[in-house]
Amino acid sequence: MSETEAELNARHAEKMKKHQAGKAKLLAGKSADKGLLIVHTGAGKGKTSAALGMVMRHIAYDWPVGIVQFIKAPSWETGEARLLARFPDLVTLHVMGEGFTWDTQDRARDIEVARRAWERAKELIRDERHRLVLLDELNIVLRYDYLPVEEVVAFLRDEKPAGKHVIVTGRNAKPELIEIADLVTEMTLVKHPFRQGIKAQKGIEY
Repeated sequence: MSETEAELNARHAEKMKKHQAGKAKLLAGKSADKGLLIVHTGAGKGKTSAALGMVMRHIAYDWPVGIVQFIKAPSWETGEARLLARFPDLVTLHVMGEGFTWDTQDRARDIEVARRAWERAKELIRDERHRLVLLDELNIVLRYDYLPVEEVVAFLRDEKPAGKHVIVTGRNAKPELIEIADLVTEMTLVKHPFRQGIKAQKGIEY
């Protein structure tokens, strides 16, 4: 015999009540705050977009943020740069790349640019003013060995202020970075419009 609507609702309410109690018990043991090292990686789209969502949350609370973009070039027009420029008192944005390595085709130059961006990133992380620092596409730089991963990991592990959040984005995150991170999200590619012959579009990719 099938249940009546009232019986279904009562059973659902009881189930949710138990679920609520379990969640409350779980949350009761989570009271610590700390600055997180967050890694967004994987072949799927949305790594930088998700990180920028956290940036926007900080801005909403009037918390200053710092951003270093390791691949994007100053000549690129991006939606995030246009929006972030509206918050000069809260956002320090450094667009320090020169494009993708397959475009530059100059390894020595790429290493020089990566080093300059990393030094700026360290300044932002050390700066007490910034509550969050986004290192956009740092994983790409590490993938091509433009910076020693040991150096980057040692700095983030040993010198990042305890209360500061740092987000690192890009495909192919190094295992050494994943090991020390507090939160790692891998974006999985299921479908992508590029494979259907659709180019990158303003407002979606940039």
